Amino acid sequence: MSRENAIIHATSYFDDGGLQHDLGAWVAFETESQNPEKSAELSRYLSQAIEPRLKALGFECTIHDNPDPAGGPLLVGTRIEDPALTTVLTYGHGDVTWGQGAEWSDGLSPFVLTADGDRLYGRGAADNKVQHLINIAALESVLAVRGSLGFNIKIILEMSEEVGSPGLADFITVHKDELAADVLIASDGPRLQPHHPTLFMGARGGISFELRVDLREGSHHSGNWGGLLADPAMLLSHALASICDARGQIQIPEWRPNSLTESVREILAELPTIENSDPQVDEDWGEEGLTPAERNYGWNSFAVLAMKSGFPDALVNAISGSARATCQLRFVVGTDPEAILPALRRHLVEHGFHQVDVVPVERGFFPATRLDPTHPWVSFVKDSLTQTSGHPPHVLPNLAGSLPNDCFADILDLPTVWIPHSYLGCRQHAPNEHVLKPVCRSAITVMAGLFWDIGAKRNTGRS
Repeated sequence: MSRENAIIHATSYFDDGGLQHDLGAWVAFETESQNPEKSAELSRYLSQAIEPRLKALGFECTIHDNPDPAGGPLLVGTRIEDPALTTVLTYGHGDVTWGQGAEWSDGLSPFVLTADGDRLYGRGAADNKVQHLINIAALESVLAVRGSLGFNIKIILEMSEEVGSPGLADFITVHKDELAADVLIASDGPRLQPHHPTLFMGARGGISFELRVDLREGSHHSGNWGGLLADPAMLLSHALASICDARGQIQIPEWRPNSLTESVREILAELPTIENSDPQVDEDWGEEGLTPAERNYGWNSFAVLAMKSGFPDALVNAISGSARATCQLRFVVGTDPEAILPALRRHLVEHGFHQVDVVPVERGFFPATRLDPTHPWVSFVKDSLTQTSGHPPHVLPNLAGSLPNDCFADILDLPTVWIPHSYLGCRQHAPNEHVLKPVCRSAITVMAGLFWDIGAKRNTGRS
């Protein structure tokens, strides 16, 4: 009975093909939460893939309806060995984005796990099925070797993360006592480098909205009316250009965060430079004077996700009556989320764009969160991963993307530590999504070591 044996057990699960086999079975569930026709798959994934696996580990499981009709079901599992022991809460999501099967490369299909060299292709292979599979398998390895975990474990698995986690906050609020724990340890997102474990302690927030210019009904002939009618696409383009300058630097004062402190910069300075990425980082884009890491993890970014005016796929010589753009601000702690849209409206009026309307997008908001990187739980996890992998993990103050981490940090008041098991080039949300076999093998070893260490520590309360 030893830490090394637990890691060997976890490694054997990977080397003997167990992880690939089980991931293939889970990828086969077409759990597209954006597709109403697949709603039955969401429940089936929980009842047929997750619940039997957890019950075999001694979990008591309940599948709940989502309090929000727009959201899918949720599973809560608990395994309590002794109420006096540390309780770990973990999280995952079994839903995926649209399969986009017609866009995948020849020989690949989104819901058939396909191995090609070091890559395992499939929708959800990286986001997020392999990630919660690795954590469950690591728990199994500790139990197989020790006979007990040495701590209590709770899991919440949702089926609506890819549509903004509707109902999750309300559900957690209602079930706050049932989900009470000492720490959240969960996995989502990418490692900074494939061969090197990563920690992050929160996430950038995200808010989506539309900018609309509606001037008149219908379109009008560009020859007869050109020069006489205001062009909504031009007005919208100028409005968008006022938000950022030519290199993407944000021009709205309220959108510029105050939290890129020297201590945060010191942490980010320890991260490796992003080299040979696909696509390549544009060094002359974004806030001047900041490193790529500071721009990605410590600053806000504005993006235009889509634009439309007229009929691009059936072009006619006409001035459109309207134009719209779907936009997004990714923001870090230190940005007042309540001030984001009012500041935008004020900015547009001050710059003469009174014809541009700001329309919030339903379910288009995630708050920003960040745990102090010097927190004892961060140090504990960092030491454990260092012992297993042989080198310290990369530590990020927060993920560049967005997660429902506020549900755990704010509602449950937990320290939150995320250990991602994918990599930056995994193509999540796009055709040819995949996970790397070496990352999976590394991830399951560090998680087995971490869960062993938590049980060995036998904490009784918050670290």
